[in-house]
Amino acid sequence: MSTRRLRRYINALLAGKRPTAFRAEEEDAGMLRAAITLRAARPGSGTPSEEFVTGLRRRLAAELDDAPAAPAPRPTRRRLVLWTSAAAATAAAGAAVGATVQNELTQRPGPPPQLRPNAGTWRTVATSAELPDGAVKPFDLGAVNGFVRRTGGRLSAVSGVCTHLGCRLALDQPRRELACPCHNAAFDLDGMLVRHQLRKAPAPLPRLVVREVDGVVQVLAPA
Repeated sequence: MSTRRLRRYINALLAGKRPTAFRAEEEDAGMLRAAITLRAARPGSGTPSEEFVTGLRRRLAAELDDAPAAPAPRPTRRRLVLWTSAAAATAAAGAAVGATVQNELTQRPGPPPQLRPNAGTWRTVATSAELPDGAVKPFDLGAVNGFVRRTGGRLSAVSGVCTHLGCRLALDQPRRELACPCHNAAFDLDGMLVRHQLRKAPAPLPRLVVREVDGVVQVLAPA
């Protein structure tokens, strides 16, 4: 660009006027930075113009659907910092609420908790022969009921009670799911929620402590 346009831009900037924008070349950057620094160092540069403040109040009033009040006095730098801080805090609070709602709608439940009674005893729920690899077997011990299975040689057991309202789950063998007959919800055999029609997703099914000893499978249940 020409030296004349660069000089005109810098003169307008130093005079406190709005300079005309232009496409600066790389060699112009140093001079422009120096002019901006000089302008910013002048007394009163930190105070916004009356035009800016009036326009800001008008936009805020329009957002709040409220008529403007009496003209505000020219703000000090301290007052502007307070205003902008309050606006930033409000925006941050709104963002936090929005993030919370979004998380509530989209966040998947965590891993199932483990149910370990304070005063528990080992109760037999199946023989080893009744539980070959891939098999699932329901059990009812009175204080607790659930499903035990063997997968890849590993035993696991989950509660047989839906975490929504306590309805008893039924084994859907073809789907390999635990179905709740009350609200058309279903869990997989690991206790994780598969589907539901509720406003809020039910929690995963608690896992039960299970062991195999002397040819029987046992679950740690309340005494």
